[in-house]
Amino acid sequence: MLIEDQAREHRPPGHPAMCEVDAAASPKNEVRINFTLHDRGALYDDGTRWWAFGRSLYAMGREASADNKSASLFVTCVSPRLKGSDEEPTPIGATLGFDKSLKGAYPANTPATREAYLTVLHSTMLAVVKGLGCENDAGLGEKPVFDTKKWRGEP
Repeated sequence: MLIEDQAREHRPPGHPAMCEVDAAASPKNEVRINFTLHDRGALYDDGTRWWAFGRSLYAMGREASADNKSASLFVTCVSPRLKGSDEEPTPIGATLGFDKSLKGAYPANTPATREAYLTVLHSTMLAVVKGLGCENDAGLGEKPVFDTKKWRGEP
């Protein structure tokens, strides 16, 4: 579906999720991963003071960030399967989130929590970019990267 949407609409801004990954166990609606074609406005590192809200930025993909409620991973893909990506790489984003908090409360905002979320996102995004045949696996290694970066404007 991602390939058809990208070819038809060629990265429309604000495009709704094209595919979702849900757990097979019940209840299915608590954890979700959405994949989208994104525009520049979807990236977090835009000068907003995310660090003040406990969100961390990581050196993985085009951009990766996480807190104790959600995580996002953005990459760009050049693939013969994605029309025009050889001229302008196709931006693909994945977001892991929760429809409601886990057992009534989110886990503590610790490196372990954020890294767990990013590990799940990395493995699902890696499967997607490999399936699409993205050059160099869209810059993702076989293992996630947990090196933190400073946000734009962060002191």
